Amino acid sequence: MLTMDQVLQRARPVLPVLVIEDVGLAVDLALALKAGGIEVLEVTLRTPGALDALQAIRQAVPDLLVGAGTVIHAEQFSEARDAGAQFAVSPGCTERLAAAADDSGLPYLPAVMTPSEVLLALEYGYRSLKLFPANGATSVKMLKSFKGPFTGIRFCPTGGITPDNLLSFLRLPNVACVGGTWIAPENLVKARAWDQITQLAAEARDIVSTLERRP
Repeated sequence: MLTMDQVLQRARPVLPVLVIEDVGLAVDLALALKAGGIEVLEVTLRTPGALDALQAIRQAVPDLLVGAGTVIHAEQFSEARDAGAQFAVSPGCTERLAAAADDSGLPYLPAVMTPSEVLLALEYGYRSLKLFPANGATSVKMLKSFKGPFTGIRFCPTGGITPDNLLSFLRLPNVACVGGTWIAPENLVKARAWDQITQLAAEARDIVSTLERRP
C-alpha cells in the first residue's frame, strides 16, 4: 500500500500544485509536467471541474501519481478517491478530516504551522506533513527548529515557494520536497505554453540535482 512518505519521496524536488480552470487542458498540462521530469501532481479542489480534471489525468497518464489538494470537507476524501486520486492534501488538520482520510484509505498530507499543530498531527499518526504557508526565511528557521523535537518527521513546505528560495528549503534534512504553483502558473496554462511549463519543471529538477551531487 502506498504511503505518504513514498509519495513525497517520489515527488522530490517539487510537487506541482495545480489550479485547473479548464478541464480540457488538464491532460496536456500533465504531459508537459511529465516531460519536465515531474512524477507527482496535486490537483486542487478549488474549481468546479477539479475532480473531472483529476480523473482525466489519471486515465490518460496512468504512470503519474495524482492527488487531490485543498481538501477542506470530510466528504471530499471519498469524492477524490472515487475520481481516482491516489492521495489527499489539506491546508490544515482536524479530527474530522483525519477520520475521513482514514475511512477513505487515501494517503493523507495534512498541513501544520505551529508546534502544537505538529503534535496534534502526530497524535493522529501522521509523520509526513505539509508546512503551510511557507513564508520564506521565517519558515526555513522554523523547520530548522522543528528538527530537534520532531525527529523523523518529514515536511513538504507549500505556499510561498519560488525558484529563488527553493534550495533554502530543500537543503534541510527534514524537508522531503516542496509544493509550488510557479511551475504551472495560470497565465502559461491559459496560453497553452506547454514547452515553457516543461522547462520550468526541468529547471527545478536540475537545480536540485546539482545540490544532491555535492559531497
